[in-house]
Amino acid sequence: MGRYSNIDTFTTEGGKRFKGTTKYPEIPLSFNDIYVYTDEGDRFDILAHKAYGDASLWWIIAIANTQFAQNSYYPPLGVQIRIPQNQGAILLEFNQLNGI
Repeated sequence: MGRYSNIDTFTTEGGKRFKGTTKYPEIPLSFNDIYVYTDEGDRFDILAHKAYGDASLWWIIAIANTQFAQNSYYPPLGVQIRIPQNQGAILLEFNQLNGI
């Protein structure tokens, strides 16, 4: 199930449909976080699949690394990124913030 599946859908007077605002939790630093250097071909979804066994959780890694542009699946090459290891707590907070 996608993270947007339970976000409210609205319709304008003109009949256009749109999703409500999705709220994301802040992801605090943790001693359990893993740090890796990116290599050629790395993408947030591939890293999430390796770390969590679920590529759809790519957004957790992207949000945890706000120093990089948030509009791409591709982290910069050769930089250190943080991979949070408390994804269960992050998902719980995501669901609470969005009334899921």
